[in-house]
Amino acid sequence: MAEGGKPGQVEQEERTTVLDQFREWIDTPMLILAAIWLVLVVIDFVQGLNPVLLTATTIIWTIFVAEFAVELILVPDRRTYLRRQWLTIISLFIPALRILRIARTFRFFSVLSYARGIRLVTMLGSVNRSMNALRGYMKLRGFGYVAAVSVIVTFLGAAGMLAFERAPAGERGLNDYGDALWWTAMIMTTLGSDYWPRTSEGRILCFLLSSYAFTVISYFTAFLATFFIGRDASPAGPEDTESGHEDRHHE
Repeated sequence: MAEGGKPGQVEQEERTTVLDQFREWIDTPMLILAAIWLVLVVIDFVQGLNPVLLTATTIIWTIFVAEFAVELILVPDRRTYLRRQWLTIISLFIPALRILRIARTFRFFSVLSYARGIRLVTMLGSVNRSMNALRGYMKLRGFGYVAAVSVIVTFLGAAGMLAFERAPAGERGLNDYGDALWWTAMIMTTLGSDYWPRTSEGRILCFLLSSYAFTVISYFTAFLATFFIGRDASPAGPEDTESGHEDRHHE
């Protein structure tokens, strides 16, 4: 039994080693592509994509799919990997509705591809991909990681709120991306705003942004408290030590 299990264990270890090397090799390129993808998603939500930008989206999406396929081949436990990457799978499938023009074939998908709910899932999937890219590049999830993710959530959340809550010209509300960015920044800093979403998707996104902001504010507060307490509790430096010796000598 033990001898029979060794080859499988060796194969899993080899797969894990190759997967780690592959991820280390693509960390920086995928981070750059994830950043470009976020910019394209924001532009799409705010004003739509022209043919050139749509082509760029197609190319990046194809690379994302290829990366996912390679990792799926290399990962030792595929079932666990698929369970953990369910949001990534959805975020890769949704762009296919537009890129591969599946919507023209199936009327049901034609309705879904332009629904606000689909755009909400697209946004969540984009944030998830950016977090994965940052996690792979930065290795550790420290203060810098949380700050970077917070910036991504703010800018992408503003684009989503504008897409869901855009007010007609002349009416009070979110009229452009600047208004949406200001509103999202107020939510992220827990200051709030006198405007509240009217659509279901806007309310869901508002709730998610508020929940994230509450968590991040708690994290930042704990980080700052730990930082200042650590400084107060730091050992005395050479000057303090010499001063202490002089005081005792005078006594």
